[in-house]
Amino acid sequence: MNDLILIAAGGAIGAVARFLLSGWFQNLISFSFFPLGTWLVNLVGSFLLSIIMYTAEASGILSREFRVFLSIGFLGSFTTFSTFEYESFRLFEEKEYLYFFLNSGGGFGAAFFSIFLGKIVANLLWR
Repeated sequence: MNDLILIAAGGAIGAVARFLLSGWFQNLISFSFFPLGTWLVNLVGSFLLSIIMYTAEASGILSREFRVFLSIGFLGSFTTFSTFEYESFRLFEEKEYLYFFLNSGGGFGAAFFSIFLGKIVANLLWR
């Protein structure tokens, strides 16, 4: 139960942080046709997740609870892209190249196709 509270608290903060940072950055730039705010959030999230996980692995100074709060809660809500990229990088780092390509390319392709299917279903439901 403690993990669920940590994840929920981190998730709430991460969702608000994503909304604020993404919106702020998107409003800051002069063109709005490309989601640079989302890109910024995903890059920041990937960078932070990498620091957290590799620090925990190398030093052990971060408690399990703090990692759960930050990585699953905050960053999981801030950006799911960071987790996807971290896991892809770990596969690459471990020389699991087939799984790396399946995860990165296949994951992107499958998610892209899922968006397409969702659009079709929504259009069928609401015509």
